[in-house]
Amino acid sequence: MRKKRILLLSEGFGTGHTQAAYSLAVGLKHIAPDVQARVIELGRFLNPTVGPLIFAAYRKTVSTQPKLVGLLYRKKYKKSLHRFTQLALHRIFYTQTSQVVNHLRPDAIVCTHPFPNIVISRLKRSGLHVPLYTLITDYDAHGTWIDDEVSKYLVSADEVRDKLLARGIESDRIVVTGLPVHPKFWSRQTQQEAQASLGLKTMPTVMFMGGGWGLSINEEALQYIAEWREHVQFLFCMGSNSKTIQRMKQDPLFQHPNIHIYGYTHDIPLIMDASDLLVTKPGGMTCTEGMIKGIPMLFYSPIPGQEEENCDYFIDHGYGEMLTSHETLIEWFKRLQNDLSDVRITRQQREFPTQLLEKCPRDVLELINNQMFG
Repeated sequence: MRKKRILLLSEGFGTGHTQAAYSLAVGLKHIAPDVQARVIELGRFLNPTVGPLIFAAYRKTVSTQPKLVGLLYRKKYKKSLHRFTQLALHRIFYTQTSQVVNHLRPDAIVCTHPFPNIVISRLKRSGLHVPLYTLITDYDAHGTWIDDEVSKYLVSADEVRDKLLARGIESDRIVVTGLPVHPKFWSRQTQQEAQASLGLKTMPTVMFMGGGWGLSINEEALQYIAEWREHVQFLFCMGSNSKTIQRMKQDPLFQHPNIHIYGYTHDIPLIMDASDLLVTKPGGMTCTEGMIKGIPMLFYSPIPGQEEENCDYFIDHGYGEMLTSHETLIEWFKRLQNDLSDVRITRQQREFPTQLLEKCPRDVLELINNQMFG
């Protein structure tokens, strides 16, 4: 019998979409080793010259004009992309997509970004007979994800399902799978074990994370943080932000044995295990990983739009709070210093059963089996 082939298509607008695709691919292989799962950032793959320029421009816009990003998000919230825009995307970036699909011959296609989702939907209207599963990677449902050709929507939570239902999507086309997380997050080391593995001290520990693009906290906040370095251990996960890494390492404020600065690293699960508090931008994947690890979270500088919706979801469900001022940081630092045992007991009560962590890849496999043999 031929092995199942699953093609996962993403785009490089932020790191969360591709991270979700890889996490699902590894999760599928973990529970079904005979599955062949291939992840492609479609625009970068098909147009390696122009694609990275577009992603870099988007990154700069998010960094310098977040209000503009939010305005566009809200303006188009209930709408799919205009047909002319869809055609332009196809002609400029994705004309070879059908060749990729015909070459790989997948049994199913999973899209973790709206753009490849639009392109595959267009191919399905032209005669492509492959199930299309759309994995919405945030805790919101923007109109650009929605298309009549989508076979199933895979969503993070009941709230996202309800938003799709309100838009007229049939309930049998929606599956609440949760977001896929890498199997590295499925198990947990004790905090003492994790700190020992990382060469850290046994003391209150705070992790700062800004996603794959790196941390962005204002200088005044960093000064407050540095003032607590004798009492709290700080772990800065800076992603690919090499300029900030270099600047911090040269700053005497951060040249301290209780301050550790990391670039892009695969040790995020271990660093979360070692920490008592996570300070992060509210990306869908990062917040889901923090939720699974049971670590309390403080959210800062959400990008207007989907990150604001993510932030609301996790605050409403008691997994974190908004970092509204420096006083919020100080209150938490004092709590970690004086009431650390209470913080850690609360965290231990948030254990996730393994079957929930495996839910997304198992649901996808079940959908494909039903389609192939049902």
